[in-house]
Amino acid sequence: MSSDRAPVIVAARRTPIATRGRALSRLPVGVLGGAVIRAALADAEEVTGSPVVVADVLLGNCIGPGGNPARVAALAAGLDPSVPGGTVDRQCGSGLAAVLDAVAAIRAGDDRVRVAGGVESPSTAPVRSVGGVAYDRAPFAPDGFPDPDMTRAAEDLAAHDGLSRSRQDAHAARSHARARAAIAEGRFDAELVPLAGLHHDHSIGEAEPLLPRLAPLFPGGTVTAGTSTRIGDGAAAVVVAAAGTGPGLAVRAAAVVGCDPALPGIGAAPGIHSALQAAGATVADVVAFEIVEAFAAQSLAVLDRIGVADDDPRVCADGGALALGHPWGASGAVALVRLFSRLVRAGLPAGTLGVAAASVGGGLGIAAVVEVVR
Repeated sequence: MSSDRAPVIVAARRTPIATRGRALSRLPVGVLGGAVIRAALADAEEVTGSPVVVADVLLGNCIGPGGNPARVAALAAGLDPSVPGGTVDRQCGSGLAAVLDAVAAIRAGDDRVRVAGGVESPSTAPVRSVGGVAYDRAPFAPDGFPDPDMTRAAEDLAAHDGLSRSRQDAHAARSHARARAAIAEGRFDAELVPLAGLHHDHSIGEAEPLLPRLAPLFPGGTVTAGTSTRIGDGAAAVVVAAAGTGPGLAVRAAAVVGCDPALPGIGAAPGIHSALQAAGATVADVVAFEIVEAFAAQSLAVLDRIGVADDDPRVCADGGALALGHPWGASGAVALVRLFSRLVRAGLPAGTLGVAAASVGGGLGIAAVVEVVR
């Protein structure tokens, strides 16, 4: 689809990401989501020069507390009760999937504005149980299929691909170093909505000096706590408008794919290839990638499969989830907010391409190709 017919992201905001149980631990999903919805709409009104009438609010969320968090956040944001809300669950791809649902509604002919994104509060999520027995997560696959824990899956992927401990450590260290530089240069400031006294992502730099000394999480393995992202509380929201609105990011193409549930970390790679093919573009055409870094091993496996070097400056140029943290249902939307800052706020010219992508538990991949419009 050409950019002149594609729905446009005209505003994008996120909270800082706080490690579970820390700075944002007392804020439920409605408060987190409401804060970014308000901020994104205020930005959109500056772009359009008039109040924005919202048709729907779509937010990704993985772990509860149920009760349709998108509707709760819409009301918390002060939107009129006539504005509905819908919550999307594609696990770590939920925030990006919610935005793509908003894009699809507009592309189908309903030109009204949508707010979309994701919100996650592991700190306030309820304990879930079956028969009185608590469990950490629901299954990603039925009996008879592999369904590894995500950390186990990252270790298996590292072994499958021959990803060394030193290469994983270097990738995590680079993510932290890039994020520290971004803070120092103020590159996060315009996208952030400070909450509870938190002005920047909580875990940036914490793991960096410890990386060489951390023990593997599995005997004889290579994945460590330092090459695994921090589980985080946070939210992100974008405002999606009809084609012809701008400046912003036109959503050129997107893809959701399946892959081997035994190796779910690779899912972003076929997702990126499919989305680029649909956009009529190649990896070489892309100026900025934001690929959710759940684990260094997972991130490296994706980069290898799309033919991009470990230290390519196009990839998570201001650090990724290894440094910022990973609020599961929001992370895909965080990737879009980061692209908005890197491409639109930074003043890159019309036609510049970016890609947001995530690998998803259970063996899924999701990706979107966006283009700067002015």
